[in-house]
Amino acid sequence: MKTKPLAVLLMVVGLLMVSGPAFAHHSEAAYDLTREITLKGTVTEFKFINPHTRVHFQVKDEEGNVAQWVGEMAPPNNLRRAGWTRNSIQAGDEITTTVHVARDGSKQADIVTLEVNGKVLRGRER
Repeated sequence: MKTKPLAVLLMVVGLLMVSGPAFAHHSEAAYDLTREITLKGTVTEFKFINPHTRVHFQVKDEEGNVAQWVGEMAPPNNLRRAGWTRNSIQAGDEITTTVHVARDGSKQADIVTLEVNGKVLRGRER
């Protein structure tokens, strides 16, 4: 009878050990969550795919230089529950988005909110 509780304990410990990388994948450590900026740009591509939906967009600075940005959002299933579809954003749409920028200075961001066609959409639930 003592082997059954031991087997269950070992199985639970084993599952906890292998689940660590799965939780680490969803870390937002790459983004500076203490700082939000607002960007206005034009969508070049919308990828409504797993594991994270992505919006590729171009932003012009004051001098007219164009920078290509990539914004990451929640998985499609999460966004569907909030009313999103793969057609919610189209290439050529003008967007205003509030983001957490990448810590490494790259043009990658975690989207907090995104406004397109007069509708404000949340990037992910926190």
